[in-house]
Amino acid sequence: MNRAAMLNTIKRQMAFQKTRPVVQPACDVFINHRGIDTKRSIASLLYHQLLLSRIPSFLDNKNMKPGDKLFENIDNAIMGCKIGVAVFSPRYCESYFCLHELALMMESRKKVIPIFCDVKPSELRVTNNKMYSQAEIKRFRYAIEEAKHTVGLAFDTSKENWADVVTYATDLVKESLIEIDNEKNAARPAEIVY
Repeated sequence: MNRAAMLNTIKRQMAFQKTRPVVQPACDVFINHRGIDTKRSIASLLYHQLLLSRIPSFLDNKNMKPGDKLFENIDNAIMGCKIGVAVFSPRYCESYFCLHELALMMESRKKVIPIFCDVKPSELRVTNNKMYSQAEIKRFRYAIEEAKHTVGLAFDTSKENWADVVTYATDLVKESLIEIDNEKNAARPAEIVY
């Protein structure tokens, strides 16, 4: 099956899966990453550090099992999370899945903490490779531009310490969750007791 046909099949599956509700445990943090680049390194290390901090998190290979509907589970995890962590890598923008997840986080107005791993924000760009519709290209470019204009962490794997970046990212997630909870509590109407 050629790449264009495969992408069309994936899009049809996504449309079908969105019509069926799924119940899964809520997670506070969704980790968006290009698996081939970062799954066995920073994404997994961050996931485990968040779990050690008792922060429920979603990483596809940790939260899904054989038979699970890919887009259904991922989309529900994104919609249910409070924060997204986007781990950008040099080949991130080549992945339809990465771009779809990032766009969904931006469209649902989630707080996104970018980690630029071996890539500068200015190097991120979505190319029109004739595999995506114009609407998808527009959606993906918007999401990338939003991420590029969000303060994030820069990490050079050849020079910096993995533990430091994972610890710092975890601390940022904790602070952000506290801020989100405080904003939510401030928005609640005061309870009047008689």
